[in-house]
Order: sequence, then C-alpha cells, then structure tokens
Amino acid sequence: MARFFNDKKVELLAPAGNMEIFRSIVKANCDAVYLGGKSLNMRMIRKGFNLSDEELIEAVKLAHDNDKKLYVTVNNIMNEYEMDEAREYLHFLNSLTVDGLIIQDMSVLQLCKEEKLDNFELHSSIMMNIHNIEMVEALKELGVSRVVLSREMDLKTAKNLQNQTGIETEYFVHGDMCTVNGANCYYSSVLWGNSSNRGRCFKPCRWAYKVKKDGMLYPTEYPMAAKDMYMYEHIPELIEACVTSFKIEGRMRETDFIVDLVNTYGDAIDRYIADPLAYNRKERSEHLSEHRKRDFSTAYAFGKPGLDFINTRYEGTGKFYSTGKVFSVPSEEPELSDSVIENVKAELNVNMDKKVGSRKLSVKVNNFEQARLSLEMGVDRVYIPCEVLLPDTFMTSDQLQQLTAIKGSAELYLDLPQMTDELWFDRIDQYLEKHGSLFDGLMVSNLGAVKKYAGKYPIIADYNMNIYNHKAAELYGELGISQFTPSIECKSNELAALLSTVQKPMELIVHGPLRVMYLDLNLYDNAKALEPIEKADNKYVDNNILVLLSDKGENPVYIDQTEKNHLYTNKELCFLPLLDSLCFDSLTSFRIEGQTYITDELKYVIGVYKQAMSDTSKCTDLFKTMKASRAGFTLGALSYKYSKE
Repeated sequence: MARFFNDKKVELLAPAGNMEIFRSIVKANCDAVYLGGKSLNMRMIRKGFNLSDEELIEAVKLAHDNDKKLYVTVNNIMNEYEMDEAREYLHFLNSLTVDGLIIQDMSVLQLCKEEKLDNFELHSSIMMNIHNIEMVEALKELGVSRVVLSREMDLKTAKNLQNQTGIETEYFVHGDMCTVNGANCYYSSVLWGNSSNRGRCFKPCRWAYKVKKDGMLYPTEYPMAAKDMYMYEHIPELIEACVTSFKIEGRMRETDFIVDLVNTYGDAIDRYIADPLAYNRKERSEHLSEHRKRDFSTAYAFGKPGLDFINTRYEGTGKFYSTGKVFSVPSEEPELSDSVIENVKAELNVNMDKKVGSRKLSVKVNNFEQARLSLEMGVDRVYIPCEVLLPDTFMTSDQLQQLTAIKGSAELYLDLPQMTDELWFDRIDQYLEKHGSLFDGLMVSNLGAVKKYAGKYPIIADYNMNIYNHKAAELYGELGISQFTPSIECKSNELAALLSTVQKPMELIVHGPLRVMYLDLNLYDNAKALEPIEKADNKYVDNNILVLLSDKGENPVYIDQTEKNHLYTNKELCFLPLLDSLCFDSLTSFRIEGQTYITDELKYVIGVYKQAMSDTSKCTDLFKTMKASRAGFTLGALSYKYSKE
C-alpha cells in the first residue's frame, strides 16, 4: 500500500546488495527496493554482491508478492565493448516486470528507443547530476519519469524544480556522501584506471591530506572525507519539498544494519503521516547515532554546509564506528614512460597506415592575456570560461572586442559552467543577448545547456558529458551537439574503439593539468579556520593557490568567482608522443587545457604542439626535449587498458 501525505506520494526506497539481503529487506518497512544485476551497474567492485538473472526473476516475484516495487540499477557508463551486452541485458530486464531502471549513460535511453523497450520506467541516476530545470525537461522528452536530484541541491531548489516540471523526484536521505559533484570526479581513473563513473572509485577523496596556502602548512586530517547524509529528523521538510522517493544508500552494507535503518525511517514516516501535529522527530534518533558508520550531516539540504560537512575522524575509529574499508592509500599519478607509450600506441595504431587531414588546435584559457597569446600564435579555437580561476577575472567587453579584431579565421567559444543552475542561466542569457554575436559557439558540460542553447549556437560537448560510446554520442547529436570531447576516463583500447565508431567530429584533450574534482566544498576555508603549523612553499604553483599535500605529491586546488573548487592533477597530461598514432577520421582537433598555466608556460606548450602538428614525425624528438611545468607528464587513464572485470 503506497504512502501519501496531503495527496503527495511518499516512497521509502531501500537498498539490497545481494539476494540474501534482499530477502530480508523486502519484508522491511519500505515501499520499494533497488538492486543491481550481474551486469553494468556501479557496485561491481566487490564479489558476493549483486543478483544473477535467476535471482532477479525471483526478486521481482518476491517484491510484488510483498506489495513492493523493484528498481534495477543499470547505472554504469558503458564503453564500446559493452554495447551488445547492454542491448541483451535491457531486453532481459524488459521481459521481467521490474518497475524501473536507474540509469546514468545516455546510451541506455537510445537503446531503449531503438529496441522499443518500454515495460519499465526510466529513472535518472544520481550520477546524471540533475541540477537544473532544463535537464529535467530534456530527460522527460526522452522518456525519463523520475530524477534523482544532485547531492548538492537544497530542498528549496528541489521543490521549485518539481513544481516547475511535475516530474517525480528522488533524494538521498541517509548514507555515504561524496564531496565531489556527481559524475565529476575523475581522479580514481587517472591514478589507477578505476572509474568512479563505472562504480570502481578507490576514493582518493578520503586520503589524509595536509593543506598548504600562502606559504604555510595547515594541520588538516581528512579534508574531503564527507560525513554520512542524515535526514531522519527532517522527514516533514522532505515531504514539504515534494520529494517523492526517500532514498537510503547502502548496497554494500550488511543485512542487520540496513534492515534496522530502513525500519527506523519507515516507522518515522508512518508516525508523521498518522499524526503530524504530535510527531516527535527525534524519536529513535539516538539509536541511529549509536549505530552510525560515520558522523552525520544534512549536507546541502538546507544550504551550503561548510567545513562541518567533513568527518574529523577517519571512519572506523570512533566508539560506534564499524571498521571501515580502506579503498586505497596515497598513490603517485602514473608516469609517462617509454613502455607506457609503446603499449598505448599498440592500441591506437589500428589505423597506422591511414593518412588523415590536418587537425585544428584549440586552447582553453583563463584570462585575456592567454587568449590573445593563443590567437597570436595561430591557434584555431579559444575557449573562454565562465568559471574563471582566481585571481583572474572574466574578461571585459573591451578585451573581448580586441580578441575578435585579431582572431581572423580562428573561433571564440564561450565555455559554460560545469554545473549551470537557474541563476547561471539567467546571467548567461543576458550576457549572450549583449555579446553573443562575438562568439562562434558554446562549449557545454550538461544536458540542460544543450537543451537551452542547441539550435541557437554551435555546441561542443566537453569531457564532463562523459561520452564513452557511440550511442551516447548519437543521441547527443540528435539533440544538437556538433562536436564531442571523449571522456578523460577512456583507457587506451576504449578510446581507440570510440574514435573508430563515432561518426561525429571529436576533439581530444592532449595536454595540460586535468581538472579531476569539481567541488562545492570550499577547501580554502581550512586556511581560515586553522592555525598554521609551519612554513611550506608550493613546489609548482604560486603560493596563493591552495594545495592538498600527501606523501605522493601535491594537488593544486583553484577557486573560481562563485567559490567552486577545482582540483587538478599534479602532473600534466601529455599526448605529444602519441600524435602520429591518432589516425582517426573522427578526430578533427586537439585541445590544450591551458587554464592553470602562466602565460610563458602556455606559450611554450602551444609552440611545441604547433611544431608537432605540422610534422608528426617530429613528435618523439620533441617529447624527448620537452620540459614539464608541473611534477611530470602522464597519460592519465590512457595508461591503462580495459579488460572485462
């Protein structure tokens, strides 16, 4: 029997990691259960979890016999090698009476449309990072009936989004949280080839780091280790915000813990529905606290939380903590070596005898001086970001006019924010009305921006769109994107397969420090809240840039004008020795990520790549003499090769 409060549907959604847990959870005080099969879901990293096809068939029957709904997670980003498996698996799920699929990859929407698979609802995963009305409207048009809202969304915004769109919303109410915005953490892939967007994150965010800033060292412990979400005492506010489904995280948790947690939340919801005026929101809250895995926080539900969002102790060390699993220890970013180059070339040289035409060179800049330099050096396209890394500021209209006067046949693209909320859209609309004629197109990082601006401007998809396969590219192409940037999580054979299959033009990021974490958490607050313990200069970037220090290196964290934090690799991505192996018709341009370079560093990098692109036979010799501006060179995720896990 479904729950309702003032005619609003209220669903408590419980996790189940395997069949044994499911048999207990399905009898607990919840309305629906979500779980994964043996394929294409984000909890494949641990053995003994997920359900076989036979168990899924049994689970559907058990769920419906107990008047519960069953949702199956098909929430991995998928590569080219998994497309046939995905098609077959989706047909199998369509033959069951599962109530819904939870999805991340746009290819699932495309496959369901092509194969006419419609026996289930489609729900967007938290990894789709739903954060604006335009995204929701686009997904509704594609057949999605429910969206899991961004972890960084407050309840006031959640209510407005639901009221504006009428879609069902789902909100995480309890469990493990991440400090990085959904689907925008790439560091695990860069370090080990284990993608957070494919459920294999080794959690470098939970390492012990010290903070360096302005030449001083600060005694932080785990500055990105988020507390667990805890909304038990705020069930009335969740319902008032029109949240349909209250989602409990925990597919990797043990049976007794999850059953107790679900029953406690379910009983509280029932008490509130039965008698809201006499409702005691703190009843059994002490019980949950005593059995917690980490400390609790309401995260972003009532506004940006600040440093109180962070666990001051590592999980597993408190009185009531269970022993936490250490996913990884600080590791060095993979070095670009001769053996790595040889292995990657072996994967890329599928077209080694093929001759391709000339490629264009693009540069993403941070300020006017970088943009002017790039154009003067003959770069073909310059990306001007809305999110400007401090201490720079967004260029003035006079500076923009100067760039248009000297650009000749080169292009200027406005790079829109990685997360574009309604306030950003409002500002961008006004700016484009005044200055849009000076730009040749837009680079975007989310589906909402595609919906809003496709057809008005040429649109390029940045790597944050997480395009990993040709079906996702195909769908985005139908929505109006003209050029794509492959995900920076692609391994060597995954990239080769993608470039061989996609029909649309592709732009490949070939050089520069990579932004591998994008955070609402302001790490700069540590330097305000703590007393320094010693003097310590940054090794590679100016002292005014905050650095996270581990025993394996230091990662610069830049802050933009809206206080978003951008964590970069300590090494520079460098595809220079591979340029002669990238013989793919779809690959039409290379990009330098130049935002974090000082002007002289950028000048040097552009000069080297201009030489290499004019004669790719010089790539090896140029690489041998190239000097790094940071801790060295890396191929990031490309250092690794995909194999079926």
